[in-house]
Amino acid sequence: MNILIFIYSLHSGGAERVTANLANAWAERGWVVTVVTLTSTDLDFYALHPSVRRIALDLASDSGNVFQAVWANLRRLAALRRVLREQQPDVVLGMMTTAAVLAVFANVGLSGKVVASEHIHPPQVSVGPLWDRLRRRSYPSAAWVAVLTDESRQWVQTHVPGCRIAVIPNAVPFPLPITEPVLPPERVVLGHRRIVLAVGRLAEQKGFDLLIEAFAGMAAMYADWDLVILGEGQERPDLEARVAALELEHRVKLPGRAGNVADWYRRADLYVMSSRFEGFPNTLAEAMAHGCPAVSFDCDTGPRDIIRDGVDGVLVRPVEDIGALAAALAQLMGNEDMRKRMAERAIEVRERFSMERITGMWEVLFEEISQ
Repeated sequence: MNILIFIYSLHSGGAERVTANLANAWAERGWVVTVVTLTSTDLDFYALHPSVRRIALDLASDSGNVFQAVWANLRRLAALRRVLREQQPDVVLGMMTTAAVLAVFANVGLSGKVVASEHIHPPQVSVGPLWDRLRRRSYPSAAWVAVLTDESRQWVQTHVPGCRIAVIPNAVPFPLPITEPVLPPERVVLGHRRIVLAVGRLAEQKGFDLLIEAFAGMAAMYADWDLVILGEGQERPDLEARVAALELEHRVKLPGRAGNVADWYRRADLYVMSSRFEGFPNTLAEAMAHGCPAVSFDCDTGPRDIIRDGVDGVLVRPVEDIGALAAALAQLMGNEDMRKRMAERAIEVRERFSMERITGMWEVLFEEISQ
């Protein structure tokens, strides 16, 4: 199989991690794999298998007006089409809406088949009226549209009629590779302290503002616990100001990115996901694979597909309810036996979402395309 994956960048993020995981798994199978991005390689965060061909179009600049945006996207289409002609892939996998739309149009008249892959529940993130129209126009021409959950399948079926839709969740690679930057947990938290861990971009979507408020309400009661939020993003100043206003600088840590996130999962006593919305949260599944019991808002979409409520974690309703999140955290923070029991079941995600199982689902899809 000759497969080309097209994505905006390989910067740190969920879809980018999935791209690297799939590319590496297929390269290890002996496939010809190419990863193409609009950005330069300067932003790459995830490591690729040595045999993966990496092509950077370096056409990711912002546009000042509509005319510049149209011209920029025409250049991107032309550049991507040149790559498709050179590489002649059997399958072109467009990761996320804009990349998928560009892949469909760039591939017109060529022999490869396009799979458009959505990595967030579409109604949760607006791509704008223009890209929404382009998605409705282009996706029916794709061989398949791949989504992460059944809720997303239903949305695409209703709002983008005429598509062939497959539900393929993200895989949970285990063990996780180590990349830079390496941030040892002992550099941030003393060894005797218990940790509530959260991982993700410091963005409004992730709800870390809600998490900090929830932790603040119980910090005095659980004096031996600290909250660590790994990640980087534009919300950092606001989150740091919130921590300072609550006088929790010694209890809430925001140490930045960690390429050795597996060490943090192993060190954590409890994992929490406070997101307002998701697609299929990789970090939640990764934490559980490392034996972390989990608390998560029951947001659209993904957590209810990963957590078996009361078995290996707790789903919190309603979404964005700080009191409900605090109560769920307190339930597990105060009950070591419950945490241990859930941790023993949490590791079953290694099999439920194994790389072998998920790549097998992709391969079945590719076999159907090639027939």
